[in-house]
Amino acid sequence: MQIAFPDEVPIFNGATLTLEFTAVVAGQDVRCAITAEALEDHCGAPSILEDDLLKAFAANKAKIHLVCQQALKDNAGRAVILRSGYFRVYAIAHHQS
Repeated sequence: MQIAFPDEVPIFNGATLTLEFTAVVAGQDVRCAITAEALEDHCGAPSILEDDLLKAFAANKAKIHLVCQQALKDNAGRAVILRSGYFRVYAIAHHQS
């Protein structure tokens, strides 16, 4: 499964406290997101303020994309919301590989 991430700034969704971004899976745009909680827990965001979340995303983009790529592979390329648990599960799976 081919998965790519366009070089774009994620969009803050204040209603769901997520940053939304696009993954391109087999040539199709798939809307994904990461929660503020995951950005705080695993990417060093000091708060849920939009600016803090965007900075944490930018600083951890490769890590976020890696976890998202694995989640997309696991769910057949459907949209995913990355929560803290994803980072724990995929970190454990990565260390066992």
